[in-house]
Amino acid sequence: MPLTLEQINTAGTADALQMLDGVYEHSPWIAEQALAQRPFRALAHLKHAMAQVVRTAPAEAQLGLIRAHPELAGKAMVAQSLTAESTNEQSKAGLTQCTPEEFARIQQLNADYNARFGFPFILAVRGPRGTGLNKQQIIDTFARRLDNHPAFEVAEALRNIHRIAEIRLTDKFAAEPLLGNDVWDWHEKLAEHSDPGFAEKGQLTVTYLTDAHRACAQRISHWMRDCGFDEVEVDAVGNVVGRYHPAAGATTPGKYLMTGSHYDTVRNGGKYDGRLGIFVPMACVRELYRAGKRLPFGIEVIGFAEEEGQRYKATFLGSGALIGHFNPAWLDQKDAGGVTMREAMQHAGLCIDDIAKLQRDPAQYLGFIEVHIEQGPVLNELDLPLGVVTSINGGVRYVGEMIGMASHAGTTPMDRRRDAAVAVAELALYIEQRAAKDGDSVGTIGLLSVPGGSINVVPGRCQFSLDLRAPTDPQRDALVKDVLDQLGQIAARRGMRYTLEESMRAAAAPSAAAWQHRWERAVDALGVPVFRMPSGAGHDAMKLHEIMPQAMLFVRGENSGISHNPLESTTNHDMQLAVDAFSHVLQQLSEETPA
Repeated sequence: MPLTLEQINTAGTADALQMLDGVYEHSPWIAEQALAQRPFRALAHLKHAMAQVVRTAPAEAQLGLIRAHPELAGKAMVAQSLTAESTNEQSKAGLTQCTPEEFARIQQLNADYNARFGFPFILAVRGPRGTGLNKQQIIDTFARRLDNHPAFEVAEALRNIHRIAEIRLTDKFAAEPLLGNDVWDWHEKLAEHSDPGFAEKGQLTVTYLTDAHRACAQRISHWMRDCGFDEVEVDAVGNVVGRYHPAAGATTPGKYLMTGSHYDTVRNGGKYDGRLGIFVPMACVRELYRAGKRLPFGIEVIGFAEEEGQRYKATFLGSGALIGHFNPAWLDQKDAGGVTMREAMQHAGLCIDDIAKLQRDPAQYLGFIEVHIEQGPVLNELDLPLGVVTSINGGVRYVGEMIGMASHAGTTPMDRRRDAAVAVAELALYIEQRAAKDGDSVGTIGLLSVPGGSINVVPGRCQFSLDLRAPTDPQRDALVKDVLDQLGQIAARRGMRYTLEESMRAAAAPSAAAWQHRWERAVDALGVPVFRMPSGAGHDAMKLHEIMPQAMLFVRGENSGISHNPLESTTNHDMQLAVDAFSHVLQQLSEETPA
């Protein structure tokens, strides 16, 4: 029989420990300490309690936990001395049926890894979906992680141990994340569509109005219909819009909650950026439809056609059109193949004349909420599945050039150089320490090049970019002022001049307090701590912020939260929590809105 939380909460310590035996390999001290936090409100609460025991444990205890795990396809497997849990996991990954070549490769990786780090390689081989990684995925991950810094690899090993424990708890409690699995599967199926030149390499790239992009729109449309949406359309800019009507006789007829995110991707990107914010509310609507339930308000889920600005320089085109920010000049932009946006839209069968009609009346909406993968390492490092966004950072970008004097690298003394590259490098170091002073500001010189540079020439010119962001506009502006002042001082002290052109300015988008609090109540109801954090990246929510209240929920990413990268990932369990949190917000709104 599956375990229940009531059993864990009411059992004596010895009995509860026995129930949780095997969750953490040969380490009963974790469950023993976590049980002091009973009663647990939810399974997620129990998971977090145990993860925090490990997180606050001395380094020696953490290393002991790692070393308690067997090698993959190692001596313990050969000797058939694995625990039942490890035997099941390694078997499901096919590690008990390696070819001689695969076995030899894994043995060599085990030896190299142990020599570098001094502990066994730990990987949750049942993977982010829980159904198992294949042997090649395991070998590739093994080889990639050999290059990690030792301190980072300790943390990565512990994170994988927590994932192993999460899956084992799921088995013990028979608590399969069914909706999380469905959301996961939608992502996998949508990722089958990719642009030419990338699809052949197994890479995901979906740019505006390509064949792959239009195929994604059609597939999302079909899924929305299957989920029970009352109206589904692809609008004049390619947004996929699904509307689930409010209950008949609602006292606020026509009022809708807007939600969604984008389905385009960067080149060779990840599967979850944007798309998670479409599929989580889709799952919620499907459950309402299956239950025959209507709410006092409608739900409008939008798959925004373009947010990344990859094919054309028209970032946030999809959400911008909804607030009247479609620039007709974009229609004459050409992509790398010489195709104008106008031609691409006409080829896709979109009605350009209807774009102006897409502008929404904010009086018809309760607000906008967006679920998004975090795209950063914070939640991952804190062992937290969800984060409540307090603000989307405001940002300013510049492109510039430092101009010094090119000279001979061998004959120009160090104190007589006017080295443009060194001057920009000094600015980069200043930005690093100045942004860190704020705690949540960030600054980046992402482009740095020496035109016509040579190995034996002191750089006379250095082209560079500046990207400066902060959670509020005053904080951003103070950062910008200090950086530009420092730029001027560096140039003057080094006898140089510079050019600088502002290329982008975006206002910060603080979350509406009432909506942020709804997310907080939803997360708390799941039994996990409420963690508040700013968003360093831009999102569709920052466009809708201009006409209606908005707030976002972040979902933890795996692989140190990497995004815009094929390694971008999250788990079926975290997706399930996102669906549960979204459903809780819907419930809160239903209780607040008269029927």
